Amino acid sequence: MDYKDILIKIRRIVRSINLESKRVQKDFGVSIPQILCLEYLKTSPGYQATQKSIRDHLNLNSSTVTGIINRLEKKGFLARLPKSGDKRVMHIALTSAGDELLEQTPDLLQQRLDWKLKGLSAQELERVGRTLDLLIEMLEIETNTTDVMPLITGDLETEAGSDSLSG
Repeated sequence: MDYKDILIKIRRIVRSINLESKRVQKDFGVSIPQILCLEYLKTSPGYQATQKSIRDHLNLNSSTVTGIINRLEKKGFLARLPKSGDKRVMHIALTSAGDELLEQTPDLLQQRLDWKLKGLSAQELERVGRTLDLLIEMLEIETNTTDVMPLITGDLETEAGSDSLSG
């Protein structure tokens, strides 16, 4: 294998992520980060969570998560509920429409990769991690950016135009 084979494999991964993102947006009218937000709520106690916990789970900045929540609320897929006893704190809750949407969406690349990575040994995970670290270093990707997220989410558009990558 030479360096061109590696570049081709990276392009295949990036292209698959972008195609999935576009297909999900077209077929369901939501972005992958929006689906991941709904999935998080579905697995949360009482089907609800705080915006902070959603932000921490998605590893995104506050304004990006606010945009995700606003768009999902407008579509009726989640609701903001004031916390009893402290009206300043809002809980974000999955609605039945949001749950129905999740039932219709296919398993994402992110989810399939998650399941397969969980099946690897600690040694295999370490090897994959070191290889990815090497690629990140070679690409000179900054490690302290604000929207570095552990989620595979699609195109490289900005929050101002779309939430395909950042939510």
